[in-house]
Amino acid sequence: MESSKQDSLATSTSHLVILNIEEEISKDTNIKVPERYTRIDRHEDPPALATPSFQYPISTIDMKQLVSPETEEFELEKLHSICMECGIFQLVNHGVSSSLMEKLNDEIEGFFKLPSEEKMKVKVRPGDVEGFGTVVRSDDQKLDWGDKIYLIVNPIHRRKPYLFPELPSSLRETLESYLLELQKLSMTLFRYLGKALMIETGEMEELFEDGMQSIRITRYPPCPQPELVLGLTPHSDATGITILHQINGVEGLQMKRDGVWIPVSFLPDGFVVNVGDILEILSNGVYNSVEHRVTVNSMKERMSIGMFFNPKFEAEIGPSPALLNSNNPPLFRRVGMEKYVKDFFSRRLNGKAYLEHMRIKAGEGNMN
Repeated sequence: MESSKQDSLATSTSHLVILNIEEEISKDTNIKVPERYTRIDRHEDPPALATPSFQYPISTIDMKQLVSPETEEFELEKLHSICMECGIFQLVNHGVSSSLMEKLNDEIEGFFKLPSEEKMKVKVRPGDVEGFGTVVRSDDQKLDWGDKIYLIVNPIHRRKPYLFPELPSSLRETLESYLLELQKLSMTLFRYLGKALMIETGEMEELFEDGMQSIRITRYPPCPQPELVLGLTPHSDATGITILHQINGVEGLQMKRDGVWIPVSFLPDGFVVNVGDILEILSNGVYNSVEHRVTVNSMKERMSIGMFFNPKFEAEIGPSPALLNSNNPPLFRRVGMEKYVKDFFSRRLNGKAYLEHMRIKAGEGNMN
């Protein structure tokens, strides 16, 4: 029974997994960037900022001030405004120890330095989306310039026995500590987000406590022609919230705002937190999930770990009943979390297209 549940997230159309970009390049020494990575559509992208050296200083939320009775009201109002306006902020004084984060950084850098045969132990299997490697679903698919591992880590019984337990023991132990810290942090954030939206704490806890959680660890190698590729395709996250830790200080994250791609700058010890599509749906459009992408450079590799926080698999995704009335009808349809995730993984990343798929069209009614 359990294996059938896990298999429901698989995409049967995948037929090839690429593990390492450098190995792809080495197949043909005459080609700097293989065709499957060359993004012709980059020329059709919205423009980047006219001054590439500019880094947009995203707003900061101070966790200590958010949980302090003396400063909570001000910080909560600030959090609410950020989530309505742009959907992304950096979180400081978050309580995760610097020593744990440094250990995690070292372990992740060590993982990507392992011989290919070691990383092969946790490679993506045919028809699946979890594991190490890039899933290729079709011959014409344009690939991201990044080596990554994606794992569902919670609930624990959903972990696949041939993936997380097969990671190097030191990385696995450090990840476990990190996951526990971020689980506590995420639930604190969800409670305050619910408070800002005037949704009862119980509703947020019922949705997100022990919910579906996953991680993506990515290495973006230097690229000889970075203008031809993307590290990560433009998209918004199909999550409640995402917490991103930039591991080695090399920037590349960009957010789309007013039709322009803006480089995002943030503090080394801070997390980047962004609103995902599920929180936009839950808020009935009050909050704004942020469309973002990753660019690469020709000199330095970039590494990051993103953790994605979602409702329970048994939950139903839809606008909170607390926010709906005759003057504020639902803008999004309702659907079970299991189906929501399966549908997301069956599609290619494409801006906010999946969120628009969830939107109720005129005359459609609230259909499942």
